[in-house]
Amino acid sequence: MDHASSQIEARLQATNGEIAVINLKSALQASWSRFWRDPHRAGVAELVVEQEQLTAQYLGNLQAFDRMEALVHTLAELKFDVGRYKFIKAKVACSTHRFAEARTALAQAVAAGADWNDSERLSLTIDQATGSNLNAVLEARRERAAMPGNWGEFVPLGALQADLGEFKEADRTYLKALQEYPDVSPFPLAWVCFQLGVLWGECVPIPQENRAAQWYKMAINYVPCYVKARVHLSEIYLNSGNTEDALSLLTPVMTSGDPEVSWRLADVMTACGRNAEAESYLYNARTGFEELLQKHLLAFADHGAEFYSGSGNNAVRAFELASVNLTNRPTLKAFEQAYETAIAADFPRDAQNLISDATKRWTNTKAFQYSTLANVAQASNHSGEKLHAET
Repeated sequence: MDHASSQIEARLQATNGEIAVINLKSALQASWSRFWRDPHRAGVAELVVEQEQLTAQYLGNLQAFDRMEALVHTLAELKFDVGRYKFIKAKVACSTHRFAEARTALAQAVAAGADWNDSERLSLTIDQATGSNLNAVLEARRERAAMPGNWGEFVPLGALQADLGEFKEADRTYLKALQEYPDVSPFPLAWVCFQLGVLWGECVPIPQENRAAQWYKMAINYVPCYVKARVHLSEIYLNSGNTEDALSLLTPVMTSGDPEVSWRLADVMTACGRNAEAESYLYNARTGFEELLQKHLLAFADHGAEFYSGSGNNAVRAFELASVNLTNRPTLKAFEQAYETAIAADFPRDAQNLISDATKRWTNTKAFQYSTLANVAQASNHSGEKLHAET
């Protein structure tokens, strides 16, 4: 681990992650009980949504999305405060990447008097997730992060900086978030460490897997059952041929319900030559993804596309899902995935259109300069200029 991260880890004190997870499960159960006793009670529905989001994010319990949807449907049947209902509806829709629905509900919540600060935060989240108005979002993120007591603004600011190709700035923002963390809950600390792992393992032009692995390990130290961190770290181990450690990371979270675990277990088994077991895990992964896509298509279209581009071995299905994701959130990453799946599916016309659209939308960002799409666009332009000259 680098000197900066080891120094930060030595300074930070947090509640034991296993105890924190037990407390979260207990608190969620209590919150649901309070909700069913008195749905109108101030803050109780909002707390259920917040705790369910944590359950999905860290425990990989994706049924949390179903429970949040059920809560929204229940509120719709009650004579519930309109501003609160619409804001909760917007927040849940955002969680499942139904961004158009989230925008509409948020606008209705604002019109009904929803809290301005909460509404702005959610509006920025929607814009950032969909790659909209990013210069304005960046300015607002910086202003909010500079306000006293607004620690939670550092993480979305760092994520946006990473999306825009400002990798050093993102790193500094995340490190500042760790340095200034004011609480003892391990969940936010694990989230920042995970984001640092993604930054150095996936976002930078030349991945630094050892550096990313150290951050994923730290995330798991804070929250041992952190499914996504375990999955990402297992990929790094598998890439280096370390199947034993990859397997030891995934086995404890097999029951989480996240199909990515089964997918990566299939890859480990394939690498070990245990083909029958690999086929079994692959079947579970494919079944799990399709069930999620049937219920929450927009939330898992990009993950599904990644699966079918790899071990799922269905290039056409991958392109179909990548296209759905791109329509919903035309970020640079979504363009990159859609282009790669179009090439794999042998759809050259679609691939060329994607290059053209991505160039128009993202060419002025530093992130596009680092993207593989920039090189393809440049080569395409040169070919066109050469053809024009010859004719």
